[in-house]
Amino acid sequence: MSIAVFATRRRVSVEPLRLATHAALAVASIVMAAPFLWMVSTSLKPDDQIFVFPPQWIPRVWEWGNYAHAMQVAPFALYFRNTGIYALGVLVCQLVLCSMAGYAFARLPFPGHRIVFIAVLATMMVPGQMLLIPLFVMLKHVPLAGGNDLLGNGGNGWLDSFPGLIVPQAVTAFSIFMMRQFFLTLPGELADAARIDGASEAQIFWRIMLPLTKPALATLAIITFQNAWNDFLWPLIVTDTEATRTLQLGLQVFQDQNNTDWALLMAATTLASLPIVVAFLIGQRYLVRGIALTGLKG
Repeated sequence: MSIAVFATRRRVSVEPLRLATHAALAVASIVMAAPFLWMVSTSLKPDDQIFVFPPQWIPRVWEWGNYAHAMQVAPFALYFRNTGIYALGVLVCQLVLCSMAGYAFARLPFPGHRIVFIAVLATMMVPGQMLLIPLFVMLKHVPLAGGNDLLGNGGNGWLDSFPGLIVPQAVTAFSIFMMRQFFLTLPGELADAARIDGASEAQIFWRIMLPLTKPALATLAIITFQNAWNDFLWPLIVTDTEATRTLQLGLQVFQDQNNTDWALLMAATTLASLPIVVAFLIGQRYLVRGIALTGLKG
């Protein structure tokens, strides 16, 4: 009887806390979704309804033509293609290279691996803005690229090219650290058993360990794709022509020194946000699991 009473009291005391938690999360969700909803609402309004007071969340007149008009202002199909190449290129490079580096730091104790790993982590403290000029100079003087000679002079190197966009973003310290943390959670007995059976380290990595890291790979893929898709500063520095211009740079056509076409800008921004939303919806299950597992062991 006493156990049943205690369980009942405990359930009663937990319920208000759970309800309060759910209420707080619901409010936070509404606050976070409000800017996105306002963007969609603005994209469907005529110009005379955008700045009315009090604000109107539901347009009186639905201007669906804003989307078609926005896509005609500039070659957005080309911008979408360029951004897709950039984002997918960075995504593939990081999944392959950072997973290999993470496995090496987690499971291959080569001489000095701790010092090297600390040095890699230390690069996270360097602001990205400090690297813009050195990277620009390095890309301009890539030998035998973009009209350069063997010494890297005479041409533009990898500037205004997809290799120039992708290669500097192909590896990051955060991605290496994230994959290392996940590999540390996997049982080392699997690799030991494979070594006894005669498997090489490459076979152990590709056939045994890597397939077990799907949650971490999915998490890294979503984060990397989102960062590359929304990147503005690096494409602004590297690209110079329509052939390589990305979507975030293309959105600037709706703004000039004295005016901003908010309805068309919000319409184009809504379309630009759809791939990120779709990627998150597809991988959200792995995203939550991957973030949880990569923090289990240091």
